[in-house]
Amino acid sequence: MTEPAPVKLLVVDDEASLREPLAEYLSRQGFSVSQATSAADARARLRDETPDLVLLDIMMPGEDGFSFCRHLVETRAIPTIFLTAKGEATDRIVGLEIGADDYVVKPFEPRELVARIRSVLRRATRGAPPVDNELLEFEGWKLDPLKRRLIDPEGLIIAISSVEFRLLMAFLEHPRQVLDRDRLLDLVQGREAHLFDRAVDNQVSRLRRKVEADSRNPQLIQTVWGGGYMLAADVRRVPA
Repeated sequence: MTEPAPVKLLVVDDEASLREPLAEYLSRQGFSVSQATSAADARARLRDETPDLVLLDIMMPGEDGFSFCRHLVETRAIPTIFLTAKGEATDRIVGLEIGADDYVVKPFEPRELVARIRSVLRRATRGAPPVDNELLEFEGWKLDPLKRRLIDPEGLIIAISSVEFRLLMAFLEHPRQVLDRDRLLDLVQGREAHLFDRAVDNQVSRLRRKVEADSRNPQLIQTVWGGGYMLAADVRRVPA
C-alpha cells in the first residue's frame, strides 16, 4: 500500500533561534518542512513549491507578515497560521480579517501548534465532494472544491483565499438557507467566535467583491437583517 505524502509546511520567520528548532520539531511529527527567512525568500520558494500550510511570523524585516498574507490571499488558497509575539486582540483580528486561518502567540507550546495545524487542515478539506470530477455551479459561476478554483461565468479563474473558499463552500452546501454568524463561524473557523465575529462580516464583504456584479447591492449573498446571510441561488453539481 502506498504511503500518503507528508503534509508540506513552509515556516517563514527571520529568527533562526525559533525557526530552526520549530522546523526540526515539526519534521519529527511527520511533516515535510521548508524554511524561509523573510517574505521575499518565501515568495521565491513559492515559485517552485506549493505547501499545504504556511506558518508566518508577523514582525519581520522588509515586508511584514500582514503584507505577505495579503499576497497569499490574493494569489493562492494556502491556509495560513500567524506566529506572533503580540497577544492583543486587535492584532489577531487584523490578521484574521486579512484572511489568515488562525494565530498562535509566542511563546507557544509546540504540541498546541501541531493541534492547530491539524485543525486548520481539517477545516481546509471540509466539504470536498466524494468524487473528483464534479464542480458546484451557481448562477453561471463554478467552484472546483478539489482544486479550490472559482471560475466566473466567462470562464476566468478568480483567486480566492482559503477562508473565502470555506465560506463559499458553507453557502454552497446550504443554499437558500439563512446562516447566522455563529453557524458561519462553526463552519468556517470553528473557534473563539468573539474574536472572529467581525472577521465574518469582512470575509463576506471580500467574497461579495469576487462574485457580485455590484457588491454594494448584493444579489447572490444577501444580508438577512437580524438573521445573518443567505446564498440566494440554486446550486447543482456538474461534470468538471
